[in-house]
Amino acid sequence: MTTRAAIPLTIGVTSHRNLVASEVEAIRQGVRDFLVRMRREYPNMPLVVVSALADGGDQLVAEEALAAGARLIAPLPLARAQYASDFTDAAARARFDALCNAAQIIELPQLTDGAVHAPAPTGHERDRHYAQAGVYVSDHCHILLAIWDGKPSTLLGGTAQIVRYRLSAEKPALAERRRAAPRNLLDDDSERLTYQIVCSRDQADGAPAPPLHPLQTVWRCGEQIQPGDGPMPEKFRATLANAAEFNADAEKYSAPIDAHPGLAAAAADAGAIERLFRAADWLAIHFQRRVLLAMRGLYTVAALMAIAFTAYDNLPAQDDMLYVFLLLFALGGFLVVLANRRGWHRKYLDCRALAEGLRVQWYWRRIGLSLAGDAEFARDNFLQKQDVELGWVRDAMRSAELESTPLNVADASREMADVVREWVGDAQHGGQFDYYGRKAVQHARTHRITETVDSASLCVGIGISIVLAAFAVHLSADMKNDLVVVMAIFSIVAGVRAAYAYKKADKELIKQYRYMQRIFGAARKALDRAIDAAEQREVLRLLGEAALAEQVEWALMHRQRPLEHNRL
Repeated sequence: MTTRAAIPLTIGVTSHRNLVASEVEAIRQGVRDFLVRMRREYPNMPLVVVSALADGGDQLVAEEALAAGARLIAPLPLARAQYASDFTDAAARARFDALCNAAQIIELPQLTDGAVHAPAPTGHERDRHYAQAGVYVSDHCHILLAIWDGKPSTLLGGTAQIVRYRLSAEKPALAERRRAAPRNLLDDDSERLTYQIVCSRDQADGAPAPPLHPLQTVWRCGEQIQPGDGPMPEKFRATLANAAEFNADAEKYSAPIDAHPGLAAAAADAGAIERLFRAADWLAIHFQRRVLLAMRGLYTVAALMAIAFTAYDNLPAQDDMLYVFLLLFALGGFLVVLANRRGWHRKYLDCRALAEGLRVQWYWRRIGLSLAGDAEFARDNFLQKQDVELGWVRDAMRSAELESTPLNVADASREMADVVREWVGDAQHGGQFDYYGRKAVQHARTHRITETVDSASLCVGIGISIVLAAFAVHLSADMKNDLVVVMAIFSIVAGVRAAYAYKKADKELIKQYRYMQRIFGAARKALDRAIDAAEQREVLRLLGEAALAEQVEWALMHRQRPLEHNRL
């Protein structure tokens, strides 16, 4: 049985370790209430909690997550054996081991060279690993649950720094990571939400920062603060609503989605990326068909409306055509309202954006370009500057990476030939190279038909105009009206077809398909010339970035062409 594709509601955790004992049970109840609330508000989004399992609040939230039936994912800052030295007494070590055994463990990349069994890093080096884990948790969640006193701190990897990174995008000072790209400090806070449970700390001056008080809850988003017992900020509710809507559609159409071939090699035990791609790709095709059906119906109605009005205006005894015109107008309005209320156009574009993003992410991951720890690859900038409404797509890509079984470098090297064949292919044997070539030919053929209809209509119009001019004195008034109506019908058909072609963006798509065919063709040649796997990997990285950029252009182009009744 295939595991259903579903975007989870992912809650990250950062917390102080030295909580005041008298507050622990109240904090635990606050965490429990928050998890229950999230599950109640988003029942079809599986709950996932991401915790580094540090002593204190991290483990407290992890225990409550498991008790609530949530999936626990633990990105450990160090190898498990090294990290275990944090837990000095037997009870703490047993608690840590129990949580590890119940969680999906992600061991983040080492920031320093050294074997797993080498002495664990200490001091500043250890703090850098903790900071890396905190950044990873923040980058891979919808909501960061912070059990925090509200006070700033310069402690590397501490809760205050992670919350600061979450709210302001100012990253703690880590070693340079491969291709790490800092988040834009001038960017808005549209994807950074924190839920804070205010706590005291078991130390001198351990009271929360004024005006906060212990056990208070607040929503934080950039500089904005809202009461925690109030609703989540609107823009985040909208993002999660889109993800929940995707899950509902994936469940509704689960049978045909399960039968959909999806990505090559995607099987019944496929990982999260493959499952989400299969669902997103099928739903994109499904809603595209709905959109095209609505568009064809709408433009057919528009043509009939114009013909009906022409007949009413030019032919005798055709007064009933006015009622036909009004009925057709109402039918067109119904089609637009139906399509817009069910969100076919938006869902088509969103699902296509998700599918294409996941396609690149999947192939990159198979060759080692998106291993655990590389948070800032395909997801963080995809469509962000162009369409902030697609935050849920980036969140879905992050969660898919989070839930995927890590690959090692040896596996990635063995995948290279298969990825080149499946993704790039060549002009005769599949892959995107062949796909873009076929689509360019298909759309060029459709465009030629449109141009032929335009030319034929023009010729008919000119011919009828010549007849009317040459034989005007010999033709009866009824004959003249009939010829005018025929000329109008040809012009209407040509005009409506041209408008339909514009709405589908046929000419622009031909250019994009030909451009991408050239890009994949050039990539194929570069891959054939590459001397080693590292060079091939770099070619595929550049190819993926080009594919994502092309998807941005495609999405923008189609978002500017929604179904509108009043512009026919």
